[in-house]
Amino acid sequence: MVHSSLNPALVSQRAVQRLPRWALLLFCAAYVLPGLFGRDPWRNADVSAFGYMIGMADGRSPWWMPTVGGVLADPAPVPYWLGAIFIRLLSPWIDPALAARLPFAMLLASVLALTWYAAYHLARTEAAQPLPFAFGGEADPVDYARAMADGALLALIATLGLLQLGHETTPELTQLACVALFTYAMAASPSRGSHSKFAVMIGLPALAGSGAPSIALALGLAGSVVCARSAYPIVRRFTPWVAGATALTAAMATACGLWTWQIGNYRTAGSVTAVARQWLWFLWPVWPLALWTLWQWRRHILNRHIAVPLSCAAVTAVASVVMGGQDRTLMLSLPALALLAAFALPTLKRSTSAAVDWFSVFFFSVCAIAVWIIYASLQIGFPVRPAQNVVKLAPGFASQFSLLALLLATAGSLAWVWLVRWRTGRNQHALWKSLVLPASGVALCWLLLMTLMLPVLDYARSLRPLVMRVAQHVPSEACIAAPRLPRSVWASLEYFGGFQVDGLSGPADTRCTYLLQLEPKSGKHPAPPGWALVARVTRPTDRSEWVAIYRRAPGAAGQSVAR
Repeated sequence: MVHSSLNPALVSQRAVQRLPRWALLLFCAAYVLPGLFGRDPWRNADVSAFGYMIGMADGRSPWWMPTVGGVLADPAPVPYWLGAIFIRLLSPWIDPALAARLPFAMLLASVLALTWYAAYHLARTEAAQPLPFAFGGEADPVDYARAMADGALLALIATLGLLQLGHETTPELTQLACVALFTYAMAASPSRGSHSKFAVMIGLPALAGSGAPSIALALGLAGSVVCARSAYPIVRRFTPWVAGATALTAAMATACGLWTWQIGNYRTAGSVTAVARQWLWFLWPVWPLALWTLWQWRRHILNRHIAVPLSCAAVTAVASVVMGGQDRTLMLSLPALALLAAFALPTLKRSTSAAVDWFSVFFFSVCAIAVWIIYASLQIGFPVRPAQNVVKLAPGFASQFSLLALLLATAGSLAWVWLVRWRTGRNQHALWKSLVLPASGVALCWLLLMTLMLPVLDYARSLRPLVMRVAQHVPSEACIAAPRLPRSVWASLEYFGGFQVDGLSGPADTRCTYLLQLEPKSGKHPAPPGWALVARVTRPTDRSEWVAIYRRAPGAAGQSVAR
């Protein structure tokens, strides 16, 4: 039991007014839905993961060992199964790319919901409750917990690192949902025993099956220690369930060959400072609030409302550092850091809250105005310079108009103006007030990007334009060897072009008729022996490399075909 004199939270009943449920759901919808419709899978991890899913769904790849270009995926079958199942269930009524994104949008929504419920249960614990007032008027425990949960959810939405990675179709989003499920199980174990047992027995094995068995093992061990040291007898009785889920996870990962190890290199001081810079922007704005929580609640480190999120955040953050500063691994710490950030809200000074508000108003308003200016330049030609810059950066892009996108962007912008006026024009006392503008600003900018700027972003980040240029020189359904190209290109060639791709064999070994190679635009590049150059193509936004297309030469090696 904690002495009340050590509790830093002083909260009145007026400060725990609920954020209206319709507003909270609107926040979540404005964050989750944009980017779900009307775009291709984007290059790198997004289209690579989709390539495995569509390959399984089409029967070109085995379900237990998915492949792209003949190359096996990393040992993370669960996310690929999830996308492939939805493609099979929803085809041909829904585009495969959209069908694959649907379950991952549900996973993102589940992360938001699990973070809210985890914060609610942690705030209900005795040590987390604010001090009682001498003459009454302190916050009701349930209302206080709801206000803290609203703050945690807004903090998670406001986090910059979740914005793009959280909207991709990748195994890391499945890992994020599993980590959030485990965090919820730890938080709710005193009051939701059966739910917590089920959640921990599902969350840790699913995390291992999503490509992070070592992180699942570390979370299980940390969770076992936290539960074993708890002052709640019911939580101590939860320890065997966490330990059992950890043992099951280790056994499953060993039996299925899921163990993977990746150790990063820190050979220069620049690599260390790069990780530090990454943390500064990727974890904004939760990292300063989380540090403030650890200072203000420093005498409560061993209490559940601090120990649970701190242990989860520490495991995932350390894993990111060990892996060389991987941002996708660092993303797994965001739900726990959002929980820690929420407990800073009862202790924030009014001046700090005002500074956060005015910074948010200035930063996100400038970003929104910039998007609208670029959009106006593309649509009506005024001002001229932004459209010229877009043409220079994305040659060949043709502007498109969508009335629905314009209406959605206008509605979001008007809602932002109303919210800024509401927040800055009145003295709001709610605990979550400091995070309303950061969260809504992030949601607004994402909405504008995924409506007004989606055509140009899709043109720049999709590999469809590259595949269409390759298709001008290679017959449909031809076999293409591409041993040195990234997996994202293999997946795009298979999906957009319908080609057969060999990513394993080199020029001397492949049976394919065509060969693709990456070549710098500077210098001369002789054709591989036995191959003739057909053409060199490039992505519209790539200024440094060609994709050289070769065809097997009928005669002498190195014979070139005139372009």
